[in-house]
Amino acid sequence: MIELINVTYTYPYQEKSAVENINLKINAGEIVVCTGLSGCGKTTLIRLINGLCPHYYKGNLQGQVKICNEDTKDKTISSISRLAGSLFQDPEQQFFALNVDDELAFALECKGESPEQIKSDINKTAADFKITNILSSSVTSLSEGQKQKVGLAGIILQKVKVVILDEPTANLDVESTNELAEKLNELKKKGYAVLIVDHRLYWTKDIADRYLVMSKGKIIKEGSFDILLDSNFRKEYGLRDIEINDNRGRLLDCSDSENVCLNIENMSFNYKGKHKIFNNVSFTIPYGVTAILGHNGAGKTTLARLITGLNKITSGKILLNNKVTDKKILQSNASLVLQNADFQLYMRSCFEEVYTSIDIAHKKMKSDEKVKMTEDILKQFGLIHLKDRHPQSLSGGEKQRLVIACAVAKKPDVIILDEPTSGLDGRNMQKVADILNDMAEKGAAVIVITHDLELINKVCRFALKLPVENKNITQKAV
Repeated sequence: MIELINVTYTYPYQEKSAVENINLKINAGEIVVCTGLSGCGKTTLIRLINGLCPHYYKGNLQGQVKICNEDTKDKTISSISRLAGSLFQDPEQQFFALNVDDELAFALECKGESPEQIKSDINKTAADFKITNILSSSVTSLSEGQKQKVGLAGIILQKVKVVILDEPTANLDVESTNELAEKLNELKKKGYAVLIVDHRLYWTKDIADRYLVMSKGKIIKEGSFDILLDSNFRKEYGLRDIEINDNRGRLLDCSDSENVCLNIENMSFNYKGKHKIFNNVSFTIPYGVTAILGHNGAGKTTLARLITGLNKITSGKILLNNKVTDKKILQSNASLVLQNADFQLYMRSCFEEVYTSIDIAHKKMKSDEKVKMTEDILKQFGLIHLKDRHPQSLSGGEKQRLVIACAVAKKPDVIILDEPTSGLDGRNMQKVADILNDMAEKGAAVIVITHDLELINKVCRFALKLPVENKNITQKAV
């Protein structure tokens, strides 16, 4: 179903090839997982299969790429998309419509299916993916996890037999990840050929047939799950752990700490014309590292925007160190790292991104000190070799590290990170974990909105849970 024969590809204006001498075959009824350090060539591999390389990104392609025994060299991207469906790391990039049901119907309408058949197919698929309740919602109002579900549902509706998934669990809660594994297993039994590119490996153990490990544009190892058992091998190539314990229930209540940073009193909030997301809730957030937990769509990102002053609460108070704050105070004392890194990258180089953050936050610092601090932070995050690169040219994991670096550069009292390890390999996830622990030890309140059990185990001591059912916050352990 998918076949790459002696494939080497080089992007325009680049001397070094992005992938080199790739030979790969994925048969019908087979799931293959590709993993490796950020920037190793995984995303390029996906683009070669779905035709974006070279048909969109141009560049030089040597070798053959076949989908369903058809050479893609002389095909258009649209014709390739009828054979292979791709779920991007940021699903919003592939949406065409403004609301969910129109988005799911779009490709089916283009294929000329009847309205009755389209409606029937959408209702069935929405039920399978448990998104029936958001069919009438705007795609821009969805959480990142909900967007991923909608994107995958749209691919399945097109009835392609080749499915390519780029970091599909990056923003999914644990329960949704398990549901995804079950869904992919069903596709496998129906004869689909599935390629999964992911750093998180534990959830694929019972569904994947083979694993590919890439490094510097090459497949350096291929085989069953057993090739991942060697911890020294995983460490050498920056891979994630393969066995993860769910320690969410062992985290302390935020109320158990007397070292309080934030007091939220009788807070209510709703977006204009919408129902209340928070209704007269009160809770505390201590210094240290706190995990904000809850299912996709529970309001976790909204809470982050309220605490950092990006949105104003409808009623109630937010106190920082027992002092009542306003929007301006929150914005100057807190940093927020959004789920979608692209929303926070504006400058022409990685150096400028970090330098600008330092320049805004530390106005009295001398220019040469700002330069040194910028370089030190880029080194800390393993980005110094990319300092002159345009941020939008980076891989997803590299962008993620860059926006975290910008937030850390401010040295805020409160830092909130929304899924900070989505798209991060094991080596860089550990770097971020070490930095967050260091910030907490130096007196910051670190708030992590995450479904990443590995990160929770490494950094989080407290938990604050948002139940989906009533949108009210409880500080009971989950």
